[in-house]
Amino acid sequence: MHRPDSGNDRGADKMNYDSHLQSICGIAKSIQALNRQVVREYTPVVESILHSRSRDISHIEHTLDELLSFCGYEPALVLYKKLCRHYWNLDQFATARHIDAYREMWDSEENEITTNASAGGEV
Repeated sequence: MHRPDSGNDRGADKMNYDSHLQSICGIAKSIQALNRQVVREYTPVVESILHSRSRDISHIEHTLDELLSFCGYEPALVLYKKLCRHYWNLDQFATARHIDAYREMWDSEENEITTNASAGGEV
């Protein structure tokens, strides 16, 4: 038997919707804060690697691995690209693997990392 919609049902649905929306907004704010925190923490790490011209493959790979999860946030992607450009001069094959990992996780037509060996390995 079909019962007609009552005003109470719509009011409860609206409250439920508002509650879910607030939860989603809270999660989004937490993700934004985490993205900003990661960039604050990894900027000096990446800058140190670049400034010192580090050849510490383990440290570079670990840093790339950590940054990969946050490349959906443009400032983190900028750090990832900088580090890939540096790493390209040390190990092109390994750098290409990191670029492929980025593509698998984040690639879209608007936001694509490409390698161009003829342009000096620019990522």
